[in-house]
Amino acid sequence: CSLITVRRALSELTREGRIQRTRGRGTTVLPPRIDRDIAGTLSFAEEMAGRGLDPETRLIAARPESAGEVVAGALGIEPGSPTLYLERLRVAGGEPLLLEQVHLPAERFPGLLATDLEHGSLYDLLTARYGIRIARAREALEPVVLRAREARLLDQKPRSPALLIEGIAFGADGVPVEFARSYVRGDRTRYYVERVVV
Repeated sequence: CSLITVRRALSELTREGRIQRTRGRGTTVLPPRIDRDIAGTLSFAEEMAGRGLDPETRLIAARPESAGEVVAGALGIEPGSPTLYLERLRVAGGEPLLLEQVHLPAERFPGLLATDLEHGSLYDLLTARYGIRIARAREALEPVVLRAREARLLDQKPRSPALLIEGIAFGADGVPVEFARSYVRGDRTRYYVERVVV
């Protein structure tokens, strides 16, 4: 096999995200990206377990906060209203994949911060304990570069590419229940959408 052919093959594998070539360190094989359906209904834990990856949630922060303008607008409450802020690192196969930053209206979820927020689904907890079922969500996706803190939590270098998913979840009554931002590692996750073409 000629050297030109090998270089072309390595360049193609690099473009596909299968290998990483670093000057002075050589070529390393990258783990395959995890394809996720953006419209999927499975929880993170269910989806990762289905792929044979051991899911884990690490609670970074859980505290009461006053709603700023953006959070208040998203949740349909007055600025300064009490909210609950949860920050959770979602891990699969021992590797951090996404960082969730969630805001909930405090008056609807008394005692939530005292519950176990690392095991089980947050949505299942809201349904079982408070009788509030998430019926739909509106989400926006945006490419970003990670700031130092988010990069450290996701085990990435600062300014690494990531996907920011910002969304509002609504209860069955149409009232906003959750405002969330999720930072998803760009090197390990890829989202897809399946459409019906008429």
